[in-house]
Amino acid sequence: MEWVERLNQSMNYIEEHLTDEIDYEQLGQIACCSAYHYQRMFTYMAGITLAEYIRRRKMSLAAVDLQDGNERVIDIAEKYGYSSPTAFNRAFQSFHGIAPSSVKGEGVSVKSFSPIVFRIAVKGATEMNYRIETKEAFRIIGVSAPLDKEIENNFKVVPEMWQEASVNGTIQKLAGIMDTQPMGLLGVSVCNNEEQWKYFIAVSGTNAGDEFEEYTVPASTWAIFSGTGTNQSVQELEQQIITEWLPTSGYEYANAPDIEVYLNPDPQNAQYEVWIPVVKKKA
Repeated sequence: MEWVERLNQSMNYIEEHLTDEIDYEQLGQIACCSAYHYQRMFTYMAGITLAEYIRRRKMSLAAVDLQDGNERVIDIAEKYGYSSPTAFNRAFQSFHGIAPSSVKGEGVSVKSFSPIVFRIAVKGATEMNYRIETKEAFRIIGVSAPLDKEIENNFKVVPEMWQEASVNGTIQKLAGIMDTQPMGLLGVSVCNNEEQWKYFIAVSGTNAGDEFEEYTVPASTWAIFSGTGTNQSVQELEQQIITEWLPTSGYEYANAPDIEVYLNPDPQNAQYEVWIPVVKKKA
C-alpha cells in the first residue's frame, strides 16, 4: 500500500544518511506528515523510538567498521556523528556491552540490528468506535510547555506537567472557565513544521483572563475515537489507531494538532476521545 511504501522510502533515506545528519522534517515529508506525526507513527509501528532506532543502526554499522580494523575509534565516532569519543564509547558500550576498543579482538561477540521493513500485518479484529467530523477553528485556553523535536525527550515532560497542574489547582481553574465545545479537559500537541512545538493542558473557552495562554486550533477534519479505561488505555488506543486503522482508512495525517479530550478525567476510570487530524488520500 502507498502508506507503507512511504514509510519504507523513509527507511531508505535513513540508511543513506546514517553518516550524515538525519533530517526528521525530511522523513515527515517523505511520509506526507509532520516530523512529529512521523515519529509517533514510527514508535507505534516499530516498537522503539526513531532516535533509538537510528542509534542502534549506527552502532551496528560501527561494529562492522571496527571489525574491519582499518579505522581508529575516534574516526568512526566522528563518522557516525558523535562529537566526542567519550559519547561514542558510552553509546557503543550501552548497545554492544563492550568497549569499541575491544571489538578488534578475535572471537569478540557484537550485536547486529538490521534495517526495519514495514509491512501490513493482518491481526485479530478489534472494534474501534470513531466518527469523522469537520470543525471550524476554535480557541483553547490553558497552560503550555515547549516540546523537544525528538519526541522521546518529552516522555517525562507531559506526565510531569499533568501532575503539576493537578497539584497546583490549574485543572480545577480550567474546568471553571470551560464554556464551548469540546466540553472536556484537553491535552493538545501542537507540533507542526511552522511553529515551536508545544503541549497544552487546556479547555475550549472564551475568557482566558491574564492567567492562561490562548491558542487557536485550526479548522480541520478529525477522526474522533472514543474510549474508556485508565490513562494508559489512551496510549493503547492511539497505538491501535496508527497501526490498525490509519494504514487502511483512506486517510492520512493532516497538518493540525493531535487532541485528547478527557470527558471524565478520573485517571482510573477515564472517558475520553482521541482526535486525529486527517485528510483524504489523493487518488
